[in-house]
Amino acid sequence: MGGLFGVASKKDCVNDLFFGIDYHSHLGTHRGGMAVCQNGHFDKAIHNIENAPFRTKFEEDVRDMEGNLGIGSISDSEPQPLIVRAHFGNFVLATVGRVNNAEEILYKNLKNRRSHFMEMSTGDVNSTELVASVIAAQETLLEGIKTAQQLIEGSMTMLIMTTQGIYAARDKMGRTPLVIGQGEDGYAVSMENFAYQNLGYNDIYELGPQEIVFVTPEGFETQEPAGSQMKICAFLWTYYGYPTASYEGKNVEAVRYRCGEALAKRDKTIEADCVSGVPDSGIAHALGYSHASGLPYTRPLVKYTPTWPRSFMPSRQNVRQKIAQMKLVSIPDIIKGKKLLLVDDSIVRGTQTKKMADFLVKDGAREVHIRAACPPIMFGCPYLNFSRSTSEYDLISRRIIKEIEGEHDRERLDDYVDDRSEAHREMVRRICERSNFTSLAYLKLDDLVEAIGLDPSRVCLQCWCRQKDND
Repeated sequence: MGGLFGVASKKDCVNDLFFGIDYHSHLGTHRGGMAVCQNGHFDKAIHNIENAPFRTKFEEDVRDMEGNLGIGSISDSEPQPLIVRAHFGNFVLATVGRVNNAEEILYKNLKNRRSHFMEMSTGDVNSTELVASVIAAQETLLEGIKTAQQLIEGSMTMLIMTTQGIYAARDKMGRTPLVIGQGEDGYAVSMENFAYQNLGYNDIYELGPQEIVFVTPEGFETQEPAGSQMKICAFLWTYYGYPTASYEGKNVEAVRYRCGEALAKRDKTIEADCVSGVPDSGIAHALGYSHASGLPYTRPLVKYTPTWPRSFMPSRQNVRQKIAQMKLVSIPDIIKGKKLLLVDDSIVRGTQTKKMADFLVKDGAREVHIRAACPPIMFGCPYLNFSRSTSEYDLISRRIIKEIEGEHDRERLDDYVDDRSEAHREMVRRICERSNFTSLAYLKLDDLVEAIGLDPSRVCLQCWCRQKDND
C-alpha cells in the first residue's frame, strides 16, 4: 500500500518529518524516502527498507538535511519522492495508489511529447514518475494535479512540495485518507493521523475525496473542493491501519473490537476454552470476541518483533511465508489440551492460517476454531496494492469455487458472495476441511459495515462483493 507524511514549519522540520514517515512503516515494505526544501533548494534521500527498518537507513541523512518544508513516503514499490523540473517550476512528488491505465498514459506521453522514462529493475515504469509527467504537461501545477486525479484509473493520493508549500491531494474517491495536524510552529499532513500525535500536532482538518489543499507554515487553504462521492477502503480498519489511527472519525481499534463482538454474537453454539488473536491486527478483534462471549482471552501465539516486524518483509512470496512462520512463537503450556478459538483479521491465500492451525495441533491443542474478522475475500483489489497476488485464484475462496464449478466459476460468483446461500456455506465448509480447522466462520459483510459506522455507500467493499463507484 504505502504511506505519506509532510511538514510545513516556521522552523527546521527534518526531525518531525523523519519520525512522521517512520510511523507509516507498517504500510509499506519496499522503499522509504524523504525530501526537504531549504531556501528554494530541494534535497532528498531514498533507501531500500526490505531488510532493515526505515529509521536505521535514514539516521545519517537526518543529520545532514535541513529544511522548513518536507515530504516523505513509505512505498511498496517504486523509489520516491521524485524531484521534478517542469516549465512552471520545480516540484517534489510522493504518491500512494495504483495506476491501472499506466500503459495508456505512457503511450500517450511517448507519442505526443516524445518523452522518455527510466525503467525500474522490475521492467515497469515508476508510477510516481508517470504521474509527474501528467502533472508537468499542464499549464499550472494545480491543473496538473487535477488532471492526474481525473485521468488515472485506480487511485492516487499525492503530496507535492514546491518552494512555497505543500499541495495535499486525496484520491478521487477518497480510498486512502489525508489529514492535517496543527502544531506550535506549523502544520503536518499525513495518511495516518496518529503519526503526528507525539510530535506536538493536533487534528485540525481531514481532506475529502479529490480535495486539494495547499499547506504552508502559516496555514492551509483548499484549492479544489471535495467531491460528493467517497469509497474509503474498508481494509484500513480490518487490517492495514495502525490501532491508534482514525479515518473519517472512526478509530481502527474500536472498529476491530466491534467486529469481534459481532463474530461472537453469531457464534451461538461454539464450545471453546479461550479466545486468542493472531498478532498483531487480530488482537483487537479477539478482545471484542472475548468480551461479548465471556471466553477468557489468552496468548498462545506471540509475535517476535525485534527482527521480524512487518515493515521490512521481502517481496518474494516464498520468503514472506517463511518469515511469517518464523515470527510467531507458540507457548505450549497455554496450548496443550485446550479448545482454542483464534480470530484473524482475514484469510487471503489460506496458506499461513492452515500452517498456524497445524502448528497449534502439533503443540497439543485439542481443537482449533478459526474466525475471520471480515468476509471471504473474493476479488483482487483494483484500487490499492492490497495483495501481491498475480491472480485472483491465489485467493483460497476463488480456488475452492473453481474446484466446485470448474470453468464456469465466474458465472456463479454472486451466489458464493451471498452469505445466506447454500453455495457460500459449501465454500466455507470446504475451506475449513481443506485447512484442517475444527470449525470456521467469517464476519458477515453487514456486520463489518455496521462496525465501521459509515454509510455503506461511502465505503469500498470491492474485495468482498462486486461494487461500482456509484453503488
